[in-house]
Amino acid sequence: MKEVRSRFAPSPTGYMHIGNLRTALYEYLLAKHEGGKFILRIEDTDQKRYVEGATQIIYDTLKQTGLIHDEGPDKDGGYGPYVQSERKDIYKKYALKLIDSGHAYYCFCANHKEEADSGEETVQTYGYNRKCRNLPKDVVEKNLSEGKSYVIRQKVPLDGTTTFHDEVYGDITVENNSLDDQILLKSDGMPTYNFANVVDDHLMEITHVVRGKEYISSTPKYQLLYEAFGWQPPKTVHLSTIMGQNPDGTVSKLAKRHGAVSFAQLVENGYLVDAILNYIALLGWSPKQEREVFSLQELVEIFNIDGIVKTNAIFDYKKLDWFNQIYIQKMAHDEFVKYSQKYIVNLPDYLKQKWEFASTLAQSRINKFSDIQEMFAFLDQYDDFDLDLFENKKNKLDKAQSREILVDLEEVLKNIKNWEVDNLNQVLQDYTNLKEYKIGKTMWPVRIAVTGQIITPGGGAEMLYLLGKDEALRRINRQIERLK
Repeated sequence: MKEVRSRFAPSPTGYMHIGNLRTALYEYLLAKHEGGKFILRIEDTDQKRYVEGATQIIYDTLKQTGLIHDEGPDKDGGYGPYVQSERKDIYKKYALKLIDSGHAYYCFCANHKEEADSGEETVQTYGYNRKCRNLPKDVVEKNLSEGKSYVIRQKVPLDGTTTFHDEVYGDITVENNSLDDQILLKSDGMPTYNFANVVDDHLMEITHVVRGKEYISSTPKYQLLYEAFGWQPPKTVHLSTIMGQNPDGTVSKLAKRHGAVSFAQLVENGYLVDAILNYIALLGWSPKQEREVFSLQELVEIFNIDGIVKTNAIFDYKKLDWFNQIYIQKMAHDEFVKYSQKYIVNLPDYLKQKWEFASTLAQSRINKFSDIQEMFAFLDQYDDFDLDLFENKKNKLDKAQSREILVDLEEVLKNIKNWEVDNLNQVLQDYTNLKEYKIGKTMWPVRIAVTGQIITPGGGAEMLYLLGKDEALRRINRQIERLK
């Protein structure tokens, strides 16, 4: 059995899109499940789209997610260089071989339409009238000797069909007359993506190619190149498209208008790396188990191509929130406190000082770390609120009864020296027992008085503690006055 070798071949054009990360994840899982190699290749043939620092983003993302490559620009396994701009001589050698075998030709047309190749993410091709396809040999030699600018084009058969097999979509056949004579080598000597990926995948002994289904239309031309060279093509695995939900209920390809679409944005918004990976793994692949939460190692153990589905996946932020909440609640509390530090910088000082305690309230309630600011914002945005909030049928409370309880508790709380949660809870419980109330009847007016909110991340005692004695008593007194 040949060793499984998959490759992640991103273009250094900016941030790591969710779709790119899913491709990397599937390629990693496929290789590791079979005990094979995961290769990183930088496809920078489109220099116009190159973004400074983008390659480092790729390295950082793979490291952060644990998708560690076995070979790449920084780990030569004997197949390098792994950066396409450093392989120009290799591509030219193989392009000339195709010319010699009659499977490619020089094109000297003034408008080469080299924009036909814009890197891996753009696969649209442009029709060409094949004007140079059958130029006499002496004309070609004359043009070359005169230094005329040229590109090298693939000589696609004008009739017949081409068939390739995809591991997800099965056998796919196209009419050759529907294919154009695509550019293989541009006038600056750089290859197009459509040529470079074929040469590199063969020379690097890639056994499985995972990419989006938008490349299905280009794959017949790759197949013809493999046949022209006499090479065995790798297995192809085309993935469904990740869609985003539009405000009107329709869906379209996931884009910035749908929210955070890059890995870095999701992390910045407070999603945990493991939760992101877990969720993305299920966008286009279905495990044969009645569970959804998997570690990366568990995904390696159960991943198989058979689970990849054809239907488009919809990126659902509510579902991602659900995953993230599970991972947050599984965190050790000291780890949660440490991780949350950058999300509490804008909280009031009194909350920062008591974050060790406040974090216990947050960990069990937030979906993502960026929720922390909003969760406690009401404590610092305390204004006069609707006094009807003091009425509560369940606890048989009206405004007058709420005021009576607050008057009693104001006197009790003034005399407390130990302003800690346990002691506050005990004091409130003692008062409740004395009055022969249910605890809810005591806590309701306290919590409403100090927060002005029906729903809070903790009970009355917790809110009293977070606010501190002076501020809590000031708020209680304010509501006593308002309730007169």
